[in-house]
Amino acid sequence: MRRRTFTLLPAAALALTTAATSEVRIRPGDDPAHWAPLTPRKWAFGHGQVVLTERGEAPDGPRRPYEYAIVRQGPAFGPLSLTAEVRIDEPVTRNDRDVVLIFNYRSPTRFHYAHLSQDNTTYPHNGLFVVDDADRVRIDDQWDGTTGAPPAIDDTDWHHVRLDHDPATGRIAVHLDGAPQPLLTATDRRFSVGRAGFGSFDNHGRIREVTLTGRPA
Repeated sequence: MRRRTFTLLPAAALALTTAATSEVRIRPGDDPAHWAPLTPRKWAFGHGQVVLTERGEAPDGPRRPYEYAIVRQGPAFGPLSLTAEVRIDEPVTRNDRDVVLIFNYRSPTRFHYAHLSQDNTTYPHNGLFVVDDADRVRIDDQWDGTTGAPPAIDDTDWHHVRLDHDPATGRIAVHLDGAPQPLLTATDRRFSVGRAGFGSFDNHGRIREVTLTGRPA
C-alpha cells in the first residue's frame, strides 16, 4: 500500500508578500500517523482515503460534532485554505446525514466547523458554526432563521470542497465542486489559529486528496 507523506514546499515557490513568513502546504494522505481520531477504532486508513466507518457518540459537555480526526502532521495554521474530496456514506433516505470540516481547532470544545448536509431547514445543518466552550452557534450569512444555503451534499458521490479562512478579517468561505461563488460564508474572529480535521455529528463518511495551505501559527 502506498503511503503519502506531508510535503513542505520550498519557500521560494510559496513566497508571500511579507518575507518574514512563508506559506506551508501539507498533504496528510491516508497515513494514520498524520491523523488524531477521537475514537481510533471507528476509523480506517488506506487506498488514499481516511474513513469514518461508523457513527460517533454524543460527547459530554457542549453540543458539537460527535466524532472527528484532526490533522496532527505539520503546524497549526492561521490563514488557511483546505481542499479535499468528501463523501457521505449514509443512505440518502436519512435526511440529517452530514460530514464536517473542522478548522481553528484549539481543543475539543473550541473550534470552527463547516457542516455539509442535504438538510438545509434545521438550525444545526448545512452551515458554518463555532464551538466556544458552549453549544455550537450558527454563524453563516445564508441562514435566515428557517432555511440555509442549498443542500451541500444530497447523494453518495464524491464532492470537491474548498474552505478558506482569513483570520485578519474573520472571513470564512466554503466552495463546492469548483463553483466560483461560495456556498457558505461567514465572518467570525473568535479563533484565528488552530488545526484542521474531518468528521461528522452522528453519521459516517470519508475524505481524500486533503491539502492544507497557509501560514503556520
